[in-house]
Amino acid sequence: MKVVTFGELMIRLQPYNYERFVQADHLEFSFGGGEANVAVSLANYGADAVYVTKLPAHAIGQAAVNSLRRYGVDTSKITRGGDRVGIYFNEKGASQRGSVCIYDRAHSAIQEASTADFDWDAIFEGADWFHFTGITPALGPNVVDICREACKAAKAHGVKISCDLN
Repeated sequence: MKVVTFGELMIRLQPYNYERFVQADHLEFSFGGGEANVAVSLANYGADAVYVTKLPAHAIGQAAVNSLRRYGVDTSKITRGGDRVGIYFNEKGASQRGSVCIYDRAHSAIQEASTADFDWDAIFEGADWFHFTGITPALGPNVVDICREACKAAKAHGVKISCDLN
C-alpha cells in the first residue's frame, strides 16, 4: 500500500527530561508534525509512505528531510523554497501537570506555499491513500486551496482520502 501524507514538518524544541521552559538552559532539537508522524509510523509498519510538504532549501530544511529519510519515508515529492521551518516548543507534562505546546508557524514555507508548488497528478501516481489533518488547511486560505486541489486529484486517481480533524 502506498500512502501519501501532506502537512507541515516542524522543528520541535523541548527542555530535557521534564523541565519547564522557565527552568531550561538547553533544548532538545527534533522534527515532528502530525502527518509526518503518520508517514514514519506507516513506514515502520512496512507501508510505502510518501511525505509531501514545502521546506526551505537551507541546512535546517535538509535536516528536516533527512529526519524522515532515516525511517524510510519517501521525501522525493517535498517541494523546496521559502525561508522558514515552522517551530513548536513542547514542555512535557509530569504527573498531574499537563504538557504545554507553543507554536511559531508564521511565514513558514508551507504556510506561504501556493497551488503551483505541487503536481498532485505526479504525486498520486500509484498511490492508494491520501492523509492530511485539519490543521493543514487552517494554516491559511492558500493552503485550503492546496488541500482542495490535492483532494480533487486524489479522487480523480481513485485514491482514498482520510483527514484527522483532531
